[in-house]
Order: sequence, then C-alpha cells, then structure tokens
Amino acid sequence: MNLIEELRWRGLIHNIMPGTEEQLNKEMTTGYVGFDPTADSLHIGSLVPIVLLVHFQKAGHKPLALIGGATGMIGDPSGKSEERNLLNEETLDRNVAGIKAQLEKFLDFDTAKPNPAELVNNYDWFKGIGFIDFLRDTGKHITVNYMMAKESVKKRIDGETGISYTEFAYQLMQGYDFYWLYQNKNCKLQFGGSDQWGNMTTGTELIRRKAGGEAFVFTNPLIKKSDGGKFGKTEAGNIWLDPQKTTPFQFYQFWLNAADTDAEGWIRIFTFLSKEEIDNLIAEHNQDASKRLLQKRLAEELTIFVHSKGEYEAAIETTQKLFSQASAPAEDLSIEDLEGMQGIVKIAYPAEKLASGIDVVNFLAETGIFPSKGEARKMVAGGGVSINRNKVEDVAFSVTDALLLHGQYLLVQRGKKNYYLVKAK
Repeated sequence: MNLIEELRWRGLIHNIMPGTEEQLNKEMTTGYVGFDPTADSLHIGSLVPIVLLVHFQKAGHKPLALIGGATGMIGDPSGKSEERNLLNEETLDRNVAGIKAQLEKFLDFDTAKPNPAELVNNYDWFKGIGFIDFLRDTGKHITVNYMMAKESVKKRIDGETGISYTEFAYQLMQGYDFYWLYQNKNCKLQFGGSDQWGNMTTGTELIRRKAGGEAFVFTNPLIKKSDGGKFGKTEAGNIWLDPQKTTPFQFYQFWLNAADTDAEGWIRIFTFLSKEEIDNLIAEHNQDASKRLLQKRLAEELTIFVHSKGEYEAAIETTQKLFSQASAPAEDLSIEDLEGMQGIVKIAYPAEKLASGIDVVNFLAETGIFPSKGEARKMVAGGGVSINRNKVEDVAFSVTDALLLHGQYLLVQRGKKNYYLVKAK
C-alpha cells in the first residue's frame, strides 16, 4: 500500500487536500511539520507528528522538522481559549536546543541518503524581515476576510477573551513558513493536527497567490482518551519524552495502563508494527483481555522507540518488583531491590528531619512528591498515599526514622502507579 493508504488504516488521516496522494505517488516530495517550542522537551502529544515524519521518510520522501523559534514568540490561537504567555529569546533558545536533540533521535539525518531529514528554525528567516516589508510583500496577498473565516480565529473572536493582533498574525506567519520552505527547500506538503487546518491552508493559498505554485496539506485527528480524559495527562502531569521529566518507568506505565479501546487504536497510531501483526495481536488480546497483550506490546514498542531497549528492560524489572509482589511487606525488599528500581523517582531527604519526626503532609510537600501541602493533604485524606506499602489516611501521621527500610529508605506511593524512593541522607 502507498503512504496515504498506510496512514489511513492507522487512523492518521483526518482531512486531506485533493491532489495530495497523487503528488506523493508522483515523486519524492519534501514535507514538513512544525513543533511549538513552549518547553525544552516534547511530550507524547508530539509523538503523532514524529511518527508521521518517520513514516514519511520510510516511504522515500524528505522530512523537514520545523521548530517555531519565531512563531513561538507569538503564540498560536488554534485550540486555545485565551492568550498564551510570550517567551523571551533566552527561554526559546533553550527550548529549541532541547527539542532539536530529541528529534535527532527519531529521524535519519545522514546527508549521504537521497532523502535525509532536516531541521529548520523559522527564526532564521523571520529575523531578517522588517515589519513594513512583511506587510508589503506578504500581508497584501491574504485578505482579512479570508483570515477571519478560519475556525480558530472565529472561536476566539466570538469568545470572551477575544484575540490580539499578535495571535491573529500567527496564521500569516505560519503561512509564510510554508511559502519560504516552498521557495527555498522545494517543500510541497505540510501536515499536522486537525486544529491546524486553517493555518496550513493559508500557506497553500499564499504559495498559489505569491509564487503561482501548488502545495498540499493533510491533517491527523487529535488523540483523545476513551474515558474523556486528556491524552498524555496523568495525575502527575504531562508525559514527557525527556527521561529527566518523565522517567522511562513512568513512560512505560502510561502505555501499560491504557484502556482496551485506547490500546487498540494507539497500537495502530504509535507503533510501526505491520497490519497483519496488529490484527493478530488484537484478535489474541480479545480472546483473553485480562492478559493485557495489547497494552504490553504497546508499552514495549513505545518505550524502546523513545528511550531504548535497555530502559524498557529496566522498566519491566522495576514493574515486577513493585507490582508482582505488591501484597508482600516492603520489608521483604532487599537493598539491591530498592536501589535497582530503575526509572522511579529517587529523592534524597535530610535524615535529621526524620529523626525528630515530620507530619506526612509537610514531608510529601518538602520531598516534591506533591507540589503543595494542599494537594498532599487532599490525597492523604482520600487514601491515595502509601508509605512502605501501608496506606496513610491520617493527615497528622508522623513520618519518622523508625519507618526506614534497612535504616535508609522509604517507598512512597502516590495514587495507583506513581512510586518514589526517598533515601535519608
């Protein structure tokens, strides 16, 4: 099957401009997707465009990953209900560097290949364009009527907060990105999330009006969870690709705990397994869903893809230590077991504070297990905190050195799946 057929059965096509499939079948095509540098790491919401770029390159096309160093200073109104805080240049530089390092893990940048991946930063071309030049040479080609008809703009204009000129101009800036890449990189395709359709088609219109050329776009559906929760969010926050922000163990656990319905869709979207392999996996899973075969394979494929085989194996080992013997007393865990738990968050804590005793709410806040005492108190009262596999329900509970395993460790559980190893120092 061709690339578009492959993406369709995987559930990765939402809208597609007429002529896109024909263009891809005709010749090696350069295409791009943009990444918003609002943090120094991508999160799993960025995995869809990453996976699309990998499929694109594997199909023989040339992928461009655009990091929005310039547009990141503006803010995209698509899918947003209010104005985003603007980032300063120092923060943007740090974020761009972090994202660049991550993208280099997934794409082949070998210039000896006929279709090497390439990273581009739109700050490189916007930094030399003056305001008057941009209005004269670009702004005149797109009418205000055309821009206001876009759904992302209409929603903001009709909403309570409105839209600033800064964010209104984002559409034109993204359109210019496509035009610049068309002119300088022979880029004829842009793809991204379905909320980007308006911005993306502005680019094709600018290419048509300003360069007399033809370009194409397609979008992927925005990923949602079957229970209505936000994809990529847990009680601990975002699931990041950076192992310092989300450990490989936590990353593995996210996929392992997917609902059956989600796992069936996600294994098509996020892995590179063949249709035959996936169909067989789903059939086998449906014979006995309690074995969670889909979730285990999904977690395996994604953890290896984002981190490594070694980190996957370490996550498996930690999972077995934490959950296979979850009913056994924590005292049964050896020092080697505790120290060997790879991927769970490890925290050093002053031994003298435990010697005198500290109430559990302050302890949880001071260790950073909870961002605030209020959240810690609420979770303790709700029975969502365990220390050494014993549930703590009294907010006045005192954490002392008498609780230390092997005189050094506290194994703290937050919610169902978040574990922390606190070491007294």
